[in-house]
Parts: sequence; structure tokens; C-alpha cells
Amino acid sequence: MEFLVYLVPMAIALGIYSWRRHRLHERSLRAQGEAMNSGLLEPASLHPVVDPLKCIGCGSCIKACPEQPEHHVLGLIDGKAQLVSPTVCIGHGACRVACPVGAIELVFGTATRGVELPRVTPWFETNVPGIFIAGELGGMGLIRNAVEQGRQAVEQIHARRPRGDEELDLVIVGAGPAGFAASLAALERRMRFVTLEQESLGGCVYQYPRGKIVMTQPARLPIVGEIRLRTTSKEELLNLWREIERKVDLKIRCQERVESVQRVNGGFLVRSTAGEYRAHNVLLAIGRRGTPRKLGAPGEELPKVVYRLIEPEQYVGQQVLVVGGGDSALEAATSIAEVNGTGNVLLSYRGDAFSRAKPRNRERVTAIERTGRLKVMLKSQVEAIELESVALRCDDVVRQVANYSVIVSAGGVLPSEFLRTIGVEIETKFGTA
Repeated sequence: MEFLVYLVPMAIALGIYSWRRHRLHERSLRAQGEAMNSGLLEPASLHPVVDPLKCIGCGSCIKACPEQPEHHVLGLIDGKAQLVSPTVCIGHGACRVACPVGAIELVFGTATRGVELPRVTPWFETNVPGIFIAGELGGMGLIRNAVEQGRQAVEQIHARRPRGDEELDLVIVGAGPAGFAASLAALERRMRFVTLEQESLGGCVYQYPRGKIVMTQPARLPIVGEIRLRTTSKEELLNLWREIERKVDLKIRCQERVESVQRVNGGFLVRSTAGEYRAHNVLLAIGRRGTPRKLGAPGEELPKVVYRLIEPEQYVGQQVLVVGGGDSALEAATSIAEVNGTGNVLLSYRGDAFSRAKPRNRERVTAIERTGRLKVMLKSQVEAIELESVALRCDDVVRQVANYSVIVSAGGVLPSEFLRTIGVEIETKFGTA
């Protein structure tokens, strides 16, 4: 009978373990089914792919995901980890780090949706020696990852910089998350550098709508250390960066746009709207939003058409059309609709579901649509834009809708012409690293 003393606790433990695994399996199937039924199958950017032959079903990747437990990104089905809610994945990469057997690879694009990216080495250098890329331009839209890339790129540049001449070690183009972190890293290493930003400190973050939540996980900045902010708004993050900029005496040259980068005598001549800079290396930490994707519709050149939302209050009393199906489009439409006194807000998207948007933004759209202050038109496209109306095609029927403002939030396109001019190669990734 003594063996029962050991057998009973083991049986109880095994029963609890099996029950928890079964519950996780069922929950994963539900999440996967919901994603499939809603057509939410395409990840927005960087995402994990699990090798089922290597996966041991330990669940470490699920526990490590920063989106848990609010969103069920990764699940366990038939004892193997799977990406069950692709559109919720933010490309954090914690799952790959947590996997004890190396069964997870982070990739861009899918077999059905390619993603254009500059070709870079693991240390962020392009095919042009001395030109580096970090952050959103290289596919890293997540602030934490962009910050880390900016820091690492500067470490690579610092390790091989020449000594004793008068040229700059580095020109950093862009002062968004990657550019700001790179600037702090260069300052910390006492490098000779300049940072050029065509708008204001924050880069792409500065362009976000007021009140947008931009960070959900801490990030580590050179000199400063870890930023322990969670669910941080655009304004909070920019205020913190301005305070850091002032405290460490970081000089960022804002309102200075780079016009060309030319190879000269083993280095580079960078021309901007305010001057020229000679440097051994160039770090491109620019985003894609500076080159917005256009509709190509007649009338798009009218002054009433813009490509980003800054202040929702400016649309009070107007009939507004927002075009797009991603987070920026949904956030713009709901922000305007929530302002008292706003006229009718129409959200148009050519797809049949908002597959690229986060769940909280989709839920926000649904809630506001119920109030009647926002109307959603899926499977619709802009045919033409006129002074006081817009022609929308939906189900092969063209409707004329009264309109005074159009906000196109269809994402950004790679500044391909600029990259090709300086010799940087571009590749399309279909589910590859």
C-alpha cells in the first residue's frame, strides 16, 4: 500500500496537467476558428513560424508572448504550437527567444502576401558597404524592436570606425524610435555624428493621431536604461524623449530633409535642405509613412485629401471619408467620430474584413458604428474625388456621397526610388526571414 502514497499524488498531478492541456487545446481551436471565420489570417509584419518537427509542445512560447493573456496569439493544437491569431501578432520575437529547442523562426510576409524590404545583413548593413538600415524601413515597426535595432547598428559601426580623420563617423537619417536610440548610442560612444529629421523628434511616432497608444512593453535606451512605461500614449512617449534629449544635450537637426546620399572617396556625401555632410557611414532610420500609398483616383490631388490624421477636432461639422483597413485608418475614423459635433464619418475599405487591424481597434469600430456616428463600407473603393462629394464603388454600384474631407490611411510604400538611387537592393519576402 505504500506505493499509493506516491501514486495518488502523481495521478492527481497528471490529471491536472492533462486538464490544463486540454483546456489550452480547446481555447486555441476557438481562437483559430474565430480568425478563420473573420478572414483574419494575414499577419501584419514580422511573425513566427513554428517547425512542428522540432516543437516539443512545452508552451514556453505562449507564456512568453507579451500579448497574453489579452490576446491569444499563439496556441497549442494537438500538442504543437501554432500561430492561431495571425493579425494580433506584433512581431515582438519573445516566442523565438523562449523556445528551448529552436523551433520558431521569425519571418516577413506569407506565401500569398509578399513584403518588400531592403536587403540587409544580420548586422543591418545593406549591400552598399557603410549604409545601414534600422527600424520601420527594414520591417521593424514595433518600437521596442526598432530601438534595439538602432542601438545594435551603431555598435557595429562604432566597432569598425576609422580613427583620426575629420569626417563624421555617422549620419543618422530619421529621429523616430530607431534613429533616437541610434543617436543616444552614438552619443554614449562619443562618436562624431549628426542626426537629421525632416519633421520633429519622434519621426513616425510624431505623426500618429493624438492619444494613440504606442507602447505596451518596456524598452531599453542607451544612456538612459530601461523605460518602464506600459500602455504609453504618443504624447507621454514624446514628452519623455524631449526630456531625455534636453538632459543628455542631444542635438537633433529637425526640419532638415535629406535630399541625396552619394558615394565619395570611400565615404558618403549627404546633402540636405540645410547643408552637406561627409561621413564614413549612413544609418537610414526612416519610416514608410513619409511616402504614403495613394489611391490613384481622379481628384486625389485636391486640397481636401490628406494622408494622416493629427487632430480629430479639425473635422468638427464635416462629412469625412477615411480610406483604409489597417490600424491607422480605424483609429482615425473612430477618433473623429468620437468628437462632439463631428458630422457623418464613413470608413471605406476594399477588403471584406479588417484583417490587418488589432482587435481593440476592430471592437472600437463596432461599438461606435452602433451609435450611428460611424458607417463602415467594406468591399468598397474610391472611384473619384470631387470638391463636395466622393464616388464610391460597392458591389459594382457607384454611389455619390456628400463629402468635405478625405483621409487616406492606406499605409506607406517603400521609398524605392531613393533606395535605388543610392544603390540599395530591394527584395520581396514571401514568408522568409
